[in-house]
Amino acid sequence: MKTRTARLITNVVNPFAVSAAVIVLLAFEDTPDAAHAALWMVVSLALSVGPVLLGAAILVRRRKMDGMFNNPRRQRYLSYVMAIGLGVVGLLVLWLGGGPGLLRVTFAAGIAALLVFMAVNFYWKISLHTAFIAGTATIMTIVYGWYGALALVLLPAVAWSRVTLGQHTRGQVLAGAAGAAGIIVAVFAAAGYL
Repeated sequence: MKTRTARLITNVVNPFAVSAAVIVLLAFEDTPDAAHAALWMVVSLALSVGPVLLGAAILVRRRKMDGMFNNPRRQRYLSYVMAIGLGVVGLLVLWLGGGPGLLRVTFAAGIAALLVFMAVNFYWKISLHTAFIAGTATIMTIVYGWYGALALVLLPAVAWSRVTLGQHTRGQVLAGAAGAAGIIVAVFAAAGYL
């Protein structure tokens, strides 16, 4: 039962779902009307979450990765490179197309975090699950105030699930959360959002 619960949390509260939720919320927060929000939401999802999710599924199917959320450190590099590359393209499209500022700075922060985590991944398997939850809570707090901090209620459950499944140590889940939050704060501050 414990393993089944941990697997359910890991599969439901995953980096892809969390990223998609952030994109949707920020698109509607930082555009003048629903039509523009829908446009930038679709563009952002099509240049980030969608293709990375598809790419990861293909890697699993071709046995280049053991699973979507349960893979050894050495199997993560293709996903990192794909996510960073698409993030750069997405940021350029948002920038050149006059996309919402909150989405632009979020893409920039995501690229920065992924670059740092990919470098760490050469030596240590940092938790992306906790990184995405902590990063989301940090962005939501910046944008919505203390209401946004409510996203942190998911962090203990996600951290527990990753440790219970043997995918990370306590240190790796804490480092993922702290690292993401710190990078988000630094990038948002540099962009003038703090």
